[in-house]
Amino acid sequence: MEKQIFESDIGESYTLAALQNGLKVYICEKPYYSSAYAVFGTKYGSVDTAFSKNGGDTICVPEGIAHFLEHKLFESEDGDAFSKYAKTGAMANAFTSFDRTCYLFSCSDNFDENLEILLDFVQSPYFTKETVEKEQGIIGQEIRMYDDSPSWRVLFNMLSAMYVNHPVKIDIAGTVESISKIDSDLLYKCYETFYNPSNMFICIAGNVDTKQVLKKIESSVKNSEKIDIHRAGIDEPSTVNKNYVEQKFPVLTPMFCYGFKQKIESPYRRIKSKVCVELLLEIICGEASPLYKRLMDEGLINDEFDFEYFTGRDYASIIFSGESQEPKRVAEEISKEIANIREHGFDKKLFSAVKCSLYGDAVRSFNSVESIALSLTDCAVSDFDLFEKIKFLKTVSYDDVLKRIDIFDDELSVLSVISPLEENA
Repeated sequence: MEKQIFESDIGESYTLAALQNGLKVYICEKPYYSSAYAVFGTKYGSVDTAFSKNGGDTICVPEGIAHFLEHKLFESEDGDAFSKYAKTGAMANAFTSFDRTCYLFSCSDNFDENLEILLDFVQSPYFTKETVEKEQGIIGQEIRMYDDSPSWRVLFNMLSAMYVNHPVKIDIAGTVESISKIDSDLLYKCYETFYNPSNMFICIAGNVDTKQVLKKIESSVKNSEKIDIHRAGIDEPSTVNKNYVEQKFPVLTPMFCYGFKQKIESPYRRIKSKVCVELLLEIICGEASPLYKRLMDEGLINDEFDFEYFTGRDYASIIFSGESQEPKRVAEEISKEIANIREHGFDKKLFSAVKCSLYGDAVRSFNSVESIALSLTDCAVSDFDLFEKIKFLKTVSYDDVLKRIDIFDDELSVLSVISPLEENA
């Protein structure tokens, strides 16, 4: 086992251990905390629909299979993991995103027992024809529920208009039709590929002993041979499908997602790029920005307004979202502000204030074991240092941020609107 210790000048540190089978383990000790948070994850998400293993033929699988597999792993021949956690008092959960699947728990005691449960069920797949068919019905209901959610639809309508071929535009759970094609053989095939330790990670933060935890993990993780996973390339053009999409729903106030597709230069955005974009977004329309105040004063947005740098493997976009009686007007005002910054720059005092605010948020995040553990999963998936953001926030300059304004291209923008039905208008 190879170990590295990373330290920061804010008094925090963590250990990164690499096991012989390729599994990476990240542990951040918080000895004066009463709780702990653990994540066992794999670099496998909804976009991984075409892949090969060890140089073999490309395998294409139905959309939604990563999410389906997440649901099924909690079951075993001797009961489900949730019932085991109920006996220990831990809070357990799992999630599938576009580029990862994570199984997690938090607890105030019985950490060793809870970790043992996590290590056991994630490494013990159990699929049968009967249980798969039952799950198809359960997930089918979940898909239909999200189809009826205006906040979900406004996002995926935008992604479908923005991306031509990339599977990021497909609902993480897939479609009722796609999951009907899933069987136990496909589940085992995907499990054996993506749940290999060399493609996985464990992230832990809290009141734990690093030496004991590593000893437990090393003795419990299966000693599988490393495999080489090749994800099929995606031929995604730099253009968008359409610039505007609208759907009617029984809502009182129109909802919108206004996005800018970014041209892909590398599979993952590096931390420096992400930090610069986060700062730029705060400057454009964060709560301290002139645009935000103007939009609020004119009643064009409300407290639901938000924005994010939506990025993962082979995709990236900026998304502004919220509620507004005039979503097109909001999009126009955002576009005008971007053009103004491109031509004239932005207030240096605002830049300093936003920079200090983000630095403070980054430091405060180390007060939460959940926040630390989930940030470590980002490190594991994108291969960067947990303290890299804090370090860069100290040195990032006005010019570093200003030059990122070029990622906004009106020709690559998409406005998705959910508007009220006539009787609700």
